[in-house]
Amino acid sequence: MLAARSSFEAHLYMDLHRCAECGAGDCDRQHRLEQYGDDLVAVYEGACRQCGALRRFEFRMAEEIPPPPPAFGGPEPSQIIDPGEFLDVAFRISESTGLQLLNSPESEHHKLRDSMVYCIAAYEEVLKFIPLGQDAVPVTSFTSEAGLGRYRQDPGKFSRRLIDIYLKNARAVLADIDHVSSP
Repeated sequence: MLAARSSFEAHLYMDLHRCAECGAGDCDRQHRLEQYGDDLVAVYEGACRQCGALRRFEFRMAEEIPPPPPAFGGPEPSQIIDPGEFLDVAFRISESTGLQLLNSPESEHHKLRDSMVYCIAAYEEVLKFIPLGQDAVPVTSFTSEAGLGRYRQDPGKFSRRLIDIYLKNARAVLADIDHVSSP
């Protein structure tokens, strides 16, 4: 069974795992909690919006109270989403948000604040995979084909120095959003 540190992490996992029947990503998810022995399990079920296939996900939830969103979990790295997937999510959101910021008036930039906060949380997750005293995410941390593919394409993108730069830049964009546009 999948182990999720938070419902926020569980939702990202479901978003990253498309329908096995048709490849669509949209699913009408219904949620319930069940007790399996000592474990609290979050069950998400729903039909794929494209082909109607039933999709079901079960996550054993962490015993600790999770940090509030947009954090995906506590200080330990994810067991269900690898650093390549988190980096890909952060890059996609950063790029999309950047384009939207360039093409919208400053008075509307506050509408993009949540996207940048989510992007920052994803970058912070990548850092959790770097062991103490090391300078980069080790190849053994990659558990998905997509994540391993991103690593093989450019392992340098997983250095602590570069992730810190991405994070610093994303925080600067967030600070600029807060400076020029209030909600």
